[in-house]
Amino acid sequence: MLKKVVVAIVRTSTRFAPITVVIAAILAVLGGIYSVQNFGINTDINRLISPSLDWRQRDIAFDKAFDQERLILAVVEAPTPEFANAAATRLTEKLSDNHKDFDSVQRLGGGEFFDKNGLLFLPTEQVAQMTSQFQAAAPLLEIMAGDPSLRGLTAALETGLLGIKRGEITLDGTTRPFSMIADTVDQVLKTGSATFSWRALVSDTPVTDGDRRAFIEVKPVLDFKALEPGRAATDAIRQAATDLNLAGEYGARVRLTGPVPIANEEFATVQEGAVVNALGTVAVVLLILWLALHSSKIIFAVFVNLFVGLAITTALGLMLVGSLNLLSIAFAVLFVGLGVDFGIQFSVRYRSERYKNDNLDQALAKAAEYSAVPLSLAAMATAAGFLSFLPTAYKGVSELGEIAGLGMVVAFVSSITLLPALIKLLNPPGEKEPVGYSFLAPLDRILEDYRVAIVGGTLLIAVAGLPLLYFLHFDFNPINLRSPKVESIATFLDLRKDPNTGANAVNVLVPSVEAAREVQAKLAKVPEVQSTISLDTFVPADQDAKLKLIADGAKVLLPALNPEAIDPPPSDEENVAALKSTIAALRKAAGDGNSSGALASRRLADALNKLVEADAATRDKVQAVFVVPLKMALDQLRNLLQAGPVTLDNLPASLVSGWKTKDGQVRVQALPRGDPNDNDTLRAFADAVLKAEPNAVGGPVSILKSGDTIVSAFMQAGWWALGVIALLLWITLRRITDVLLTLVPLLVAGAVTLEICVLIGLPLNFANIVALPLLLGIGVAFKIYYVTAWRAGRTNLLQSALTRAIFFSALTTATAFGSLWLSSHPGTASMGKLLALSLVTTLAAVLLFQPALMGKPRKIAD
Repeated sequence: MLKKVVVAIVRTSTRFAPITVVIAAILAVLGGIYSVQNFGINTDINRLISPSLDWRQRDIAFDKAFDQERLILAVVEAPTPEFANAAATRLTEKLSDNHKDFDSVQRLGGGEFFDKNGLLFLPTEQVAQMTSQFQAAAPLLEIMAGDPSLRGLTAALETGLLGIKRGEITLDGTTRPFSMIADTVDQVLKTGSATFSWRALVSDTPVTDGDRRAFIEVKPVLDFKALEPGRAATDAIRQAATDLNLAGEYGARVRLTGPVPIANEEFATVQEGAVVNALGTVAVVLLILWLALHSSKIIFAVFVNLFVGLAITTALGLMLVGSLNLLSIAFAVLFVGLGVDFGIQFSVRYRSERYKNDNLDQALAKAAEYSAVPLSLAAMATAAGFLSFLPTAYKGVSELGEIAGLGMVVAFVSSITLLPALIKLLNPPGEKEPVGYSFLAPLDRILEDYRVAIVGGTLLIAVAGLPLLYFLHFDFNPINLRSPKVESIATFLDLRKDPNTGANAVNVLVPSVEAAREVQAKLAKVPEVQSTISLDTFVPADQDAKLKLIADGAKVLLPALNPEAIDPPPSDEENVAALKSTIAALRKAAGDGNSSGALASRRLADALNKLVEADAATRDKVQAVFVVPLKMALDQLRNLLQAGPVTLDNLPASLVSGWKTKDGQVRVQALPRGDPNDNDTLRAFADAVLKAEPNAVGGPVSILKSGDTIVSAFMQAGWWALGVIALLLWITLRRITDVLLTLVPLLVAGAVTLEICVLIGLPLNFANIVALPLLLGIGVAFKIYYVTAWRAGRTNLLQSALTRAIFFSALTTATAFGSLWLSSHPGTASMGKLLALSLVTTLAAVLLFQPALMGKPRKIAD
């Protein structure tokens, strides 16, 4: 009955060919218009998982509570901590005035609150140590605060040298500061520019990359009508940094990361090279079609049929899902790769029949008769492979399957309606020679004569490789599916190296501050947790003692930091005289000694002497290098001496809003111990936190749960696809042995594909795992052609037109998948790579293993 229906459709379409083509053209145009008006891409990886899962609901609730999805993190990086802080302060002020593009702008870990109360967050012993040094530092600071110039700096240097003479400090104790100053002067003399950090000078530990960073959290106004909703906001931040000349004044750069910039750049990455890849794919497909069909008219018909189907599928897909995601956007490539299979199969069958009978209508009808069952089964099996993800929680692939599955139906229908109608109207000339591959006759004989050895050897190789599957790796970290070349991801990866940035943090949402304290205490006992943060963290401990130490230090230091008068700027001659005086003092202090301090003193004297011999402009540059950050450091020190009591009640509202919701829920954050870039470390951290707090969300917990969900979806989809395809085959073939003849080569190809993945080091991931259930549908589509021909009693299958159709169909599919492989987007490229690999193994199973497995037909056709 299926054969009769398909033949009737083809006869009707060719009889009313003009009407058929016009109807198809109208549908294609309407589909194109709808697609242009409604096209959209959602680049948020978090939306690839169903929101109905309990852990996703907790994730969504947390994101909504703290507006995490609508977030831009501006990372300000400068050569010194002073410049990073100053640049971030200026940028924050400028962005705060822009209410058109931003709803809120907040400094993280900085701003007025931390500038004033920073010392309270240090251990009491460290505060005591710092304030105890104020008495000795006061004279030096008073000199520099009262005369912020080369003259003042050299005067402070000489005062320090007097301390050596009095025995208050040792000469070797000056090795590090003298060397740092000499390095800076030499750098200016050599290159004309340098940077200097007073914080680094007085610190006992080296300044880290984290010290040279400042963070600004921006909540942008998003334009959801645009393909990149946050583009205006990110452009505004970059323009503000340019307008402020942060690079010129502070040597600072501003990099953006967070959900909004990542989504913007994800879309740009998907777009990158898409046009070139598409044009290249079309060119290669045209070449393959020419080799397969040898008729420009038939090729034109196949191409028109393909793009009409694509236009209709795109419109229907957008009607179904609203907007595409990072996986479902691949439906177009899959449609081209698989949809063209139906066109090639029908056209090659038509060419073969046209050779036998030069009557156009009869050749089309005969092609329909021979193609009806295998083409219908191939379409249903391929659609089943796609639709197998529909019942799973992997929404990204579920939507891809929904669109592509529908696309296979559209491709099949157009291949038995529009394609025959176009061939009828174009009326290509008849065939002059057979369409098959007679040169493959020896291979047909080999497959028949050595059938047992070929089948046994193939099964032995596949089974022998099964232990390799133990080493099959699933990369559960979605960040590895994004391009590390784009700014947002490169910035995130840099931040992830620093465990204190919270890039891999896990959060727990609790109903109150008291509950947060209990959760913090519980998580603090987990070995995999390095530290925890909550609202209480911003209320320093032991404040009374620290405030007394700071107040005592302020009595000593504030008068020095705020002199009654500031000396007028010195002339260049005065600076030169001061430098010469300091040079003499340094040489005198060093004497003829060979200690590290003596060597450093002489080196600094030599550097200053070169500065004396330089021009006034160079001395002005050196003065600016030291004085500009000095003024910043003195301002910071003045602010730190203004610390006051901190309580939950007087914390800044902007700070509280990041840790407490309006309805009183409080966030507790846990940071991982160990290498933050190691997947095993993150998995162990997530497992441990979940055992202690099952309601934990975000970061590694979400990644772990996503991985489990996707692996489960893959298993579920695989069984669905296998079951549905087996049922389809049984309904059509009615023989268990014939069903097994179709499925066994497919399972062998699947096992070999995974074994090769291990051997070449290709891990499974969130994107490419879709290839495996699809392998069932694609594989059956190829194999069913041979099985139905074999059941019809046909022999020497490799020599037949069928092999030509399968071979060139596989080539076009491989070309389409190869275009995915060439994508700039790592996730898309990995999907293309695994799809191409699975296609090669499937084709090998079809052409080499399947004929040997089937053997001679039960009844040889006439």
